[in-house]
Amino acid sequence: MQTNLFSEAPDAEPTGHPASQDWQARAAWLKNELHRHNHAYYVLDNPSIPDAEYDRLFRELQELEQTHPGLITPDSPTQRVGGAPLSQFKQVRHSVPMLSINNGFSDEDIVGFNRRVCEGLAALSPVEYAAELKFDGLAINLRYENGILVQAATRGDGAAGEDVTANIRTVRAIPLRLRSDNPPAVLDVRGEVLMFKADFERLNQRQREAGQKEFANPRNAAAGSLRQLDPRITSQRSLRFYAYGIGSLEGAQMPESHSALLDWYVECGIPVCAERATVEGVDGLLGFYRDIEVRRTALPYEIDGVVYKVNRFEQQKKLGFVSRAPRFALAHKFPAQEALTVVQGIEVQVGRTGALTPVARLKPVFVSGVTVTNATLHNEDEVQRKDIQIGDTVIVRRAGDVIPEVVAFVPELRPADARPFVMPAVCPICNSPIIRLEDEAVARCSGGWVKCAAQRKGGLLHFVSRRAMDIEGLGDQLIEQLVERRIITTAADLYKLGFSSLVELDRMAEKSAGNILAALEKSKKTTLARFIYALGIRHVGESTAKELARHFGNLDALLAASEEQLLQVADIGPVVARSIRMFIDDPLNIELIEQLRASGVTWEEAAPEARAQTFAGKTFVLTGTLPNLTREQAAAKIEAAGGKVTGSVSKKTSFVVAGEDAGSKLEKARELGIPVIGEPELLALLEADTH
Repeated sequence: MQTNLFSEAPDAEPTGHPASQDWQARAAWLKNELHRHNHAYYVLDNPSIPDAEYDRLFRELQELEQTHPGLITPDSPTQRVGGAPLSQFKQVRHSVPMLSINNGFSDEDIVGFNRRVCEGLAALSPVEYAAELKFDGLAINLRYENGILVQAATRGDGAAGEDVTANIRTVRAIPLRLRSDNPPAVLDVRGEVLMFKADFERLNQRQREAGQKEFANPRNAAAGSLRQLDPRITSQRSLRFYAYGIGSLEGAQMPESHSALLDWYVECGIPVCAERATVEGVDGLLGFYRDIEVRRTALPYEIDGVVYKVNRFEQQKKLGFVSRAPRFALAHKFPAQEALTVVQGIEVQVGRTGALTPVARLKPVFVSGVTVTNATLHNEDEVQRKDIQIGDTVIVRRAGDVIPEVVAFVPELRPADARPFVMPAVCPICNSPIIRLEDEAVARCSGGWVKCAAQRKGGLLHFVSRRAMDIEGLGDQLIEQLVERRIITTAADLYKLGFSSLVELDRMAEKSAGNILAALEKSKKTTLARFIYALGIRHVGESTAKELARHFGNLDALLAASEEQLLQVADIGPVVARSIRMFIDDPLNIELIEQLRASGVTWEEAAPEARAQTFAGKTFVLTGTLPNLTREQAAAKIEAAGGKVTGSVSKKTSFVVAGEDAGSKLEKARELGIPVIGEPELLALLEADTH
C-alpha cells in the first residue's frame, strides 16, 4: 500500500484530439492548442491549463518535429525558443513610414488641438476621438503575410528600421499566426514592445545576483532585450506587446475607424490594451487623461501620457500631415517623473529588520507633482555601482507613491570637492556594530530588536504574531503606542503589563484590556518551536524553528550547540548556523530568554531524538476539512515524520491530503496527476512508521 502511494502517477492524456499515429494531424492539433493556450496566458491573462500540461504538449510537438522535420513551420510554437546568434541586424525599409506624433502638455494645448481638428474638418458637432495610452517602450512593425508573421522591424528613423524578426518570435504575446480563417494577404501591425514593472524588477534582481549591470528603467530593459544579437537571450526576458496602429493592408477591407481596427485586431488574436475609449470633444479628451493620470501608478506597465486620434479614417485622411507628423493625432504627456538636483548629504536609515539603507538628502526639487527632498540609494553596493557622491548633480525619479530614487549622476557637473559615501561602522540608533555577511548586499545593525529601538516594533509584532506566541489583540497600533510611550522595551515587558497601563492607551476599553491580559496569560503555554520562531532570529523561519526543536528537544541543548552541531540539523546551512550562534552569543538575547522563562512562559521539552525518515523528501498539501484532525495537527504529524507541508500544489508535491469541501487545490492535484489521499490513508502511513 505504501509503495503504491509513493509511485509516480501516469500523465493524463488529453481528449478530443487526433490519434497519436496520425502524426501530421496530431502536429496540427498540437500547434492549434499551444497557440490557443499562449493567447489565453499572455494576451487574456487567463491561463486555460496548468503549466505542466502546457509543457507536456510542447515537448510532444518538439519530439514530433524532430522525428518529422517537414512538420516544422514558421508559425510553430517551437520556433519561439530563439535560434543562433546574429552577426548584425539587417535594415528593413517600411512600406508605409512610421512617423512620430506631436506632443501636448497643458489643457490649452488640447483645446488648441481640438480647435484645429474642427477647423480642418469644418465640423459642426463634437469630433469623435480614439483615446489610448502612450506606452514607454519600443515601437515595432509586425508584417503578416497570409496570416503568418514573416518580419518584424524597429521604427528606426521612420523610413527604415532594424530587422528583429528572430527576437520578436520569442515574445509569446505576439501571435505567429493570426486567428482568422480569411487573413489579409499583407498586414503591417504597428505597436509597442514593453516590459511590465514586475518583470522589470525580476530581471534586475537576476542581474544583481549575476553581478551584472542593472537596467535603468523598463523601456531600456525592453529595448536592450529586443536588440540582442542572440535571440536566446531575448527569449529569457518577459516582453509584452500592444498594437495601436496599421501600416500596409492588402487583401482585406480597411475598417472605418481606429477603434474598429483595434477591435479587429482583438478578433485576430493580436494584443490590444484594454485601457482605451472613444470620446467626444475637449471634455472627453481631458476626462480620459485625468482618469488615466489618477490610475497611472496602479497600471502594470510604464506610460508617459495618453494619445488622441481622430477616430474615423476618412477624417484622418482629410486632415493629413504636417512636418511629417499627423494633424489628426496628439500625445498628451504627463508631467516629468525625473528631474535634476544636488545631493547635499547621504545618511543611513535603520529599518525594522536592522537593514541599513543609504538615503540621499537632496536640494528640494519638484518631480511629478511633489517636492522631493530625500531619495533612496538602496544599499552600499548600489551607491558604489552608480558612483553617487555628496555634491553630485543627479537624476531623481519618482513614480506615483513610490519612494523617489537616484537614477544616476551627471559626470560633467561633478564638483571638485565631491565626497564619496562611507558606510558607518556602528548603528546610528544604538551604536551596535554594523555587520555585512559575505553573501548579502545589505549591511545590518547587529543590535537586533532587543537592543535597537529602530527594530523594536517589528520584532515585537513578530513575537505576538499568530504563528509565533499567538497573542490575540496586540496589533500594530497598540504595539506602536506601547513602544512610543516606553511602556515596553522588550518582549518580556509584555508579561508585566497591568490593567491600568492598558486602559490608559488610546481607544482601549476595559473589556479589551481584560481580553489582552487573558491572551497574554494563555500564550505562556506554548511549544518550543513557536518560542524559537518568536525570538526573531535572523534566517530562522517557522520551518527551521520546528527542525531545531525536533533535533535538540529542549532549549538548553540548543543554546549550548556549536555551529558544527547546528549544521547537523536538517535544512540548516552555514549562513543560518552562524546567524543562530550570533544571536545566542549576545548576552542581551540570553537575558531576554531568561526573563521570558521567569514570566512563566513554558513548553514541553523532550530528549533529543533521531528524526523519523518515513516522509523524508516528501511534500504534502492539506486541503478541505479532515474528519478528526485540524490542519495544524495533521501538519505537525507530517513534519514529525520528516515531511514538509506547503500551501500550494505544484509538480514537486508528493501528496495532497484532502478532506470535505476541498477546492481548487484538489482540482489542480488531479490535473497534475498528484496522488490524493484522505485522513485514513495518512494515518495508516504514519502508523506504519511506528512498527
